[in-house]
Order: sequence, then structure tokens, then C-alpha cells
Amino acid sequence: MIDISCGNLTTVTESTNRLMKLAGLAGSNTGGNFNMKAYPTRPQSYLSNIGINSIWRFILTHPDMDHLDGFNALMDELAISNFWHSGADKPKPDFNGYNGYKEEDWDRYAKVKQGNEQGTTTLKILSGDVFKYANQDDNGEGGDGLQVIAPTKDLVDKANESEDFNDCSFVIVYRTAGFKIVFTGDSHDSTWEHILDNHVEDVANCDLLIAPHHGRDSGRSWDFLDVLKPRLTLFGVANSDHLAYDAWNRRGLDKITNNQAGNVVLDIDGDRMHVYVENDSYAESRNPGSVTRNSLGYRTLGYLEASHA
Repeated sequence: MIDISCGNLTTVTESTNRLMKLAGLAGSNTGGNFNMKAYPTRPQSYLSNIGINSIWRFILTHPDMDHLDGFNALMDELAISNFWHSGADKPKPDFNGYNGYKEEDWDRYAKVKQGNEQGTTTLKILSGDVFKYANQDDNGEGGDGLQVIAPTKDLVDKANESEDFNDCSFVIVYRTAGFKIVFTGDSHDSTWEHILDNHVEDVANCDLLIAPHHGRDSGRSWDFLDVLKPRLTLFGVANSDHLAYDAWNRRGLDKITNNQAGNVVLDIDGDRMHVYVENDSYAESRNPGSVTRNSLGYRTLGYLEASHA
């Protein structure tokens, strides 16, 4: 599991969101805005619904509260065996009126990061680290295919000094079943300068990109997209007027936003990565007449063929 948000949704809010979606009252296309971001799912409930009651590895890309929202509840509800962090030394925020985020999430994160959570092994991981159950198996050969390409120690040190923690975000390349998937946290320009200088082949021509900083424009360079050329990009939650649509549109790159699709499930079966979305209205707009659904009832948008050996 990489990051968490909406983990503190109340039972009432979650039930209301679920009923609104079941009744077809959420996700209709009104003026081009499906507004699915207004009806989030509590991640712990999603995991429970697919039979997951423990987490082998939780990776915190960086310690901003929108990536820690519900961490305390998650730790209480599901056993987490391993926790990754990059060494960011962010001061504790002032939680007086802090966008509704909970202080107990920060406190639990600090406890886990310090290695004081019984039953959880805490690991500080940086670019280039090679170890078992990430990119090596028991025999020192290829393992799970999780390659950390950022941050470096220098990026973390600079983030700690400037207290701008986006450029100490993890960037992870995950290779599986002939697909290359790139997770990017909130990585900003300095991170991508490092990646393009040192890891071009690792990220070039990827199949799936989880957009950095939720896909927000953020006054940044998008030149790295000319190297990655993702076949599909997932944008996280952000106001539409803040998203960098143009950076993808002018390059002819396909994208899906959380606000359009709601939850997105990628199911790899053989050499195909099937793409399922929670919002029927959006699925119909993308793939009219599609009838295939996954076990949760999410409707297919189609699939990607594996492109890497």
C-alpha cells in the first residue's frame, strides 16, 4: 500500500457516499464534471471488501497530511508488517484548524517512523537501495520488482533544509507481468532532474504513470513526459482548474482523473492490464456499451497489452 487518504471518513459519510453511488445520484455528467471526488471510499473498507486484513508493506511517499489521512485508523485496523520512509524530517504541523486532518495520524506516523510500533519493521529507503522482498528474492536475484529511483540523500537533505518536502517523495518503478508502472508521490522538478540524469531507461515508455502531485500544474516543468510517454496516467484528487490537462493533451497522452472515474482498479491477467472504474457514467462515455465488470461491479474501460519483456 502506498499512502492513504480519506481513512478518517465517518461511518455515516461512507454509508451516504455508497448509497448515493448505488442510486446513481453520484457521478452523473453535469456540465462535464462527474464530481466523483465528492464521494470517496474509505480505503480500509475497500481492503476489507476484497478480503485483505493485513498489509505486508506500507510506503509513505512523503509526510504531507493528505498522504497520511487515516494512518492511525489504518494501523489500528490492519496489521502492517513493514513501513518505508525516506528520512524526511518534517516538523509536526499545527493542527488547529488544519484542514480537518487529525493529530493522531501524525503522532502514529512519528511513532512508526521511530521504530517504536510493535510488530512493524521500519525501513529508511533511498534511491538505489537493493534488498530482499523489494528487488531481490531470497537468493539475491530479482524479487518483487520495486525499484526506488528517488529520492537521493541529497534530495532529502535539501528538503529537510528548505522544509519543502515534495522533492523527498519516493519515485518507484514497479515491473510486473511485462508492465512498467511508475509511482511518483508529489515529486517536483529537482527529483525529475535527478531521474532524467540517472534513470532514463528505467522510466522511459512506461505503461502506467501515477501523476506527481495529483496531476496538479504546480508551476512545474512537464518535460519528463516526453521521456516517460505513459500509455495511461491516473490523476488524483484536485480541483479541475488546478490540473495540468494541457501537458497531457498537447502530447496526445491518455489520462483518467479520480473526479471522473471514482475508484480505478487495474487487474493484470496474463499479458493484459484491464482497467475498471467505479463510475458507470464515465465508463459509458469512454467505452459505450461495455458490459464487462469486475467482482466489485466496476465497469471496464478496456485494457492495455503488455509492452515490456
